[in-house]
Amino acid sequence: MFKIGAPLVAAALALSACGGTTNDAESTSGGKACDLKIGFFGALTGDAANLGINIKNGAELAVNQYNEKNADCKVTLTSFDSQGDPAIAPGLAQKAVTDKKLVGIVGPAFSGESKAADPIFEQAGLNTISASATNPALSENGWKTFHRILGNDATQGPAAAKYIKDILKADKVFVSDDTSEYGKGLADIVKKDLGSAVAGTDQTAADGKQDDFSATVTKAKSSGATVFFYGGYYSNASKLAKQLKDGGFTGTFVAADGVKDDGFIKGAGAAAEGAIITCPCLPPDKAPEFVEAYKKAYNSEPATYSAEAYDAANVFLAGIAAGKTASADMTAFIGSYSAQGVTKNVKFDAKGEPAEVSVWAYKVTDGKIVPDQEIK
Repeated sequence: MFKIGAPLVAAALALSACGGTTNDAESTSGGKACDLKIGFFGALTGDAANLGINIKNGAELAVNQYNEKNADCKVTLTSFDSQGDPAIAPGLAQKAVTDKKLVGIVGPAFSGESKAADPIFEQAGLNTISASATNPALSENGWKTFHRILGNDATQGPAAAKYIKDILKADKVFVSDDTSEYGKGLADIVKKDLGSAVAGTDQTAADGKQDDFSATVTKAKSSGATVFFYGGYYSNASKLAKQLKDGGFTGTFVAADGVKDDGFIKGAGAAAEGAIITCPCLPPDKAPEFVEAYKKAYNSEPATYSAEAYDAANVFLAGIAAGKTASADMTAFIGSYSAQGVTKNVKFDAKGEPAEVSVWAYKVTDGKIVPDQEIK
C-alpha cells in the first residue's frame, strides 16, 4: 500500500531557499522571479487532454505552494502542449532545451511522446520526471536524465492479468490495443501473462482516428471471452465499451491507467458501469491533505496522476532549494533523492525507476471511478 507518512505541507513547504540567479522580472503570480522554470510536457489539448491537465495541475500546485514561501525568489511553471502526439513531441523538446532557465520537465506524459522527446532531453542534459509514462523500455536506453515517479507496465501488466485470473476468474479473455507505444506495449505484457487464457486479439486505430469498432465487437463475441482487456486511452475505450455492450458482449471491460478518467464514463455512459481499471497510482483517500489543497486550488477532486505530478515537481523544487540548478548537479541530486511524498517515499534507482511501486484496481461504480483493491 502507498505510504503517506509526513504531511504534504511539510514535504512541499519546507523548501525555503531558491537556487539560480534573480532579476527584477515579475512571475505570473507576482513577486520577483528566480529566473528559473520547471516545465510541464504533455497533452493540454486533443483526445487525451484530460490526463495532461491533471498532471499540469498537480505540478502547478507544488510550484504555487513553493512560491508562497519564496515570495522574493519565485519559480515559474511553463507548459509544452504535445497533444499527446509523438510526431509533435520532438519539435517541442527542441524548443524546451533552448530555454536555459528550465531546470527540469515534469513529463513527458505519455510513452510515445517520451520515446520521441527523451533522446533530445538526454542530449541536452535536461532532466525529466514523468508522472505517467509507463512503457518499460523507456528506462532501458541508458538515459541519465530519465526518471519516472510510478511503476511501469512490467508491473502493471502482470497485475492486470492477475486480477483478471484471480478476481474475475476468467479463463477466456479477448485482448485489444490501440497500436500506441503505451497501449500495445501494455497489451503484449497482459497477453504474455494470461497465456492460454487469451481467446482472441485485435487492434484498433489510435484515439480520434476510429469511431466504428463493430469488427472488434464481432471478434470479441465470437471468441467466447468473459473479459475484454483494452490497452489504450479513454477516448477510444469509451466508444469501444459502449459498442461492446450495444453489440451484445456481456463480459467485463478491463483497461489500464490511460482509461482512468471521467472522460471514459462520459463517453461510454451506462456501458462504463462495472468496468475495471488498473493504475500504479494513488487512491485519493490515501492523501487527504493533498486532496484538500488541490480542491481549494482547482475546485475539483485531484484526478489520475495529479498527486504523482505534485511529487515530481517537488523533487525539482527541492533541487532548486538546494542550489542544484546546473544540469549535472540536478541529475546527481535526483539520483540521491529520498524523501516522503504524498504518493510514496520518492526515490529512484540507477535507471530512473521508482524504488517503491504499487498497482491498484479501480472500478466504475454508480458512475464514478472508485478504488477496488490493491493488487498484490
